[in-house]
Amino acid sequence: MTLISLIAILIAVSIHEFAHAWVADRLGDPTPRLAGRLTLNPLAHLDFIGTLTLILIGFGWGKPVPIDPYNLRHPRRDQALIALAGPTSNLIFAFGLSLLGHLLAWPLIKLLFSPLIIINLSLAIFNLLPLYPLDGAKILLGGLPFELAEEWEEILTSYSLPLLIISLLPLFRGRSLIDLFLSPLIHILLRLLL
Repeated sequence: MTLISLIAILIAVSIHEFAHAWVADRLGDPTPRLAGRLTLNPLAHLDFIGTLTLILIGFGWGKPVPIDPYNLRHPRRDQALIALAGPTSNLIFAFGLSLLGHLLAWPLIKLLFSPLIIINLSLAIFNLLPLYPLDGAKILLGGLPFELAEEWEEILTSYSLPLLIISLLPLFRGRSLIDLFLSPLIHILLRLLL
């Protein structure tokens, strides 16, 4: 992993986790603010094991933002909005950098922005998968009718982690299931942005 990629990941994770914290705070839950997570400082959002595995094997995670659903006025809906904030912030950042890069049209700017755009876009799309502990699971459950959400929560709680692990393993000619399914979408969006 290059230094530029590592910096881009730190920025993307910081934006993602800050967005979760900011929306939770706006929706009435002070827990992230009290935990020091309402910041863009990457150190506040790094998980030791997640950072270590990122450096060693190229896959990692940030520290989840603590949320107390009892502080939210509409817990199911608000948790879905908080979850949606992370990927949305990464998409907005990637599109904003792309627009700025096209407006400035400096080769150096495009070179610096490319890793940020790629990583923010990849992080957003990956996190939209409807599997725990990813944001997509909370978004899905928040959008379903209550009884159906309860059934799906039980299924996701039981099967998400094993499915996610299997999906990340390079079982198909050195590629993972997630890579096979998400890469085409990411490449289409990257062609538009870069």
